[in-house]
Amino acid sequence: MYTTYHLTSAQDINSDILDAIKATFKSRPITIIVEEDEDNFEISSETKAVLDERLLEDENTYLTSEESIQQLNKKYGV
Repeated sequence: MYTTYHLTSAQDINSDILDAIKATFKSRPITIIVEEDEDNFEISSETKAVLDERLLEDENTYLTSEESIQQLNKKYGV
């Protein structure tokens, strides 16, 4: 049996969670693994600046995502 707790912050860990784990698993052996949520990231200042510059570009020169990927594949073999 396993249980997953998703918390928005490590500060959300409290005695209620520990009590729930104790009640669920009683005296059975358990393993607790703590990992950072990799889906939660912040955009760096540099990336924000690049994105802001892109927003100012002429829409007629925009590339679709498919066109961008094709050009990257051609240039870098990505």
